[in-house]
Amino acid sequence: MIDKRNKAINDATKYYDDGNFLIDLSRLISKKTTSQVQGSKNSLKEYLSDLIGEELKKLGFKINIYENPEPEAGPIMIANRYEDENIPTILIYAHGDTVIGQDEKWDKGLSPWKLTEDGERLYGRGTADNKGQHWINISGLKTVLNNRGKLGFNCKILIETDEEMGSRGLRVFCKEKKDILNSDLLIASDGPRLNPDSATVVLGSRGLVNFELSVKLREGYHHSGNWGGLIKDPGIILAHAISSITDNRGQIRIPEWRPSSLTKEIKFLLSKLSVSGGTKAPNIDTDWGELTLSPEERVFGWNSFSILALQQGDPKQPQNAISPKASAICQLRYVVGTNPKEIIPALRRHLDKEGFNNVNIKATRMSGMMATRLDPNNKWVELAAESINKSLGHPASILPNIGGSIPNDIFSELLGLPTIWIPHSYTGCAQHAPNEHLLVPIVREGLSIMTGLFWDIGEL
Repeated sequence: MIDKRNKAINDATKYYDDGNFLIDLSRLISKKTTSQVQGSKNSLKEYLSDLIGEELKKLGFKINIYENPEPEAGPIMIANRYEDENIPTILIYAHGDTVIGQDEKWDKGLSPWKLTEDGERLYGRGTADNKGQHWINISGLKTVLNNRGKLGFNCKILIETDEEMGSRGLRVFCKEKKDILNSDLLIASDGPRLNPDSATVVLGSRGLVNFELSVKLREGYHHSGNWGGLIKDPGIILAHAISSITDNRGQIRIPEWRPSSLTKEIKFLLSKLSVSGGTKAPNIDTDWGELTLSPEERVFGWNSFSILALQQGDPKQPQNAISPKASAICQLRYVVGTNPKEIIPALRRHLDKEGFNNVNIKATRMSGMMATRLDPNNKWVELAAESINKSLGHPASILPNIGGSIPNDIFSELLGLPTIWIPHSYTGCAQHAPNEHLLVPIVREGLSIMTGLFWDIGEL
C-alpha cells in the first residue's frame, strides 16, 4: 500500500505528465512582465493580482499587494495562509518580473511570450527566471493541501516585481513589513543547479560590487600622427590599471579581495561536487583563476574579478585620433569573509600604490549585493537534505553559496532567517538571453522535491 507522502509526490509528477502544469505555466509566460521596460507597472500588478493572487486565494491564502517604496519599481505581494500558532512559519520568496523579451533573436518557431515544448525543453521568457521556478513551488504547496487537507505549517509568500532591476525598494519594504514577514525559515528557488543531473540545496550567494573605472585627461580628440608620443593615451593607462588588479590568469592581487573563509569544512563540502553547465555550456578553463583551487572552489568559495564593458572612441568608426577619455565597467563577485566596506577603498589604495591615481572609481547601477552563507550544519539544511534524498532516492548537492548574487541578505540579515534555496534550473538555460528554457526532467524532479519537502515540514 502506497503511503500518503509517496502518493502526494506521485500526484505532483502526474500534474506535469497530464499536461496541466504546462497549461498553467503558459498563462504566466504569456503575461509580459518586463521590469526593464518603462510603463510595465500595470502588467506587473496584474501578474500578481489576476494570475498568482487568484491561484493562491484558491489555496486559502489572503492576498495583499503593496506599492513599492521605490516609486519607479513594480508592486510587491504578500500572501499569507495561517493554520496554527504552534507550528513553523515558512516564508517563500520569488520574483514575477523578467528581462526584455528580445523577440527577434529567438530561434524560428519560438516566442518569448508563448510557452513552447520541444523535446525536453520548455521555452519562454521567465520559464527559468523565475516564473517556472516559483510555479513549481506553488504547485508543491497545492499538492500537499490536496492530499493532506492542510500544510502543517503557516506559509507566507513574498513576490516582488523588480528583481531584474536590482530589487529596488525590496530592502526598505521588508524593513517596514518585518513583523508581517516574521517566519522560521526562508525557502526560495532561483538560479541554477550545480549541474542538470544534481538536485541542489544552496545556502547563500556571493556578493556583488559593480563599479566604473575611468580616465579623463583632456577635452576633445587629437590627431594621433601629430600628437602620438607627446600626450598620454587614457586607454593605455586604463588597460595597465586594470591589468594590475590580477595576474595573467586572473588571480586577484589585491590582498583585501582575497577571502579568509575557504575553511577546511567548506573545502570538504565542495570536494564532493562537480560543477557543470550541461552539454552546450562553455568548457571550463583549467588554466584560469586561482592556481591552487579546484573549479568548484573558485566559483563557490572564492572571489572573481570581471570586466563587463570597455569603451574608448567608437569601435565601429575608429578615427586616427587619441581619445580624451576611456572607461570600463568592472565587477567583483565576493564570498563571505570579504569585508564589503573595504572593497572600493582597497581598490583605491592599490591603484594609488601602482601609480594610477588618475584612474577614477565610481559605483554603478546594481552596484551592491551582500554575500551570505548559512551554516551547513543548520537543522533546516539537514531536514532539506534528508527530504530530497527520501524523495529522489539519492542525495542532493549542498552548495555553501551560488556563484551569482541574489538579495538573500535581506532575508538572512535584515529578517534574521535561515535561508535555503532549491533551484529548478541549470546554467545552460539561457536566462537573460534568447531561447530561455526549463528542462522537463528538472521540472518533474522539482515538483517531487518541493512536494516532499513541504510534506516533511508539515510533519514536524
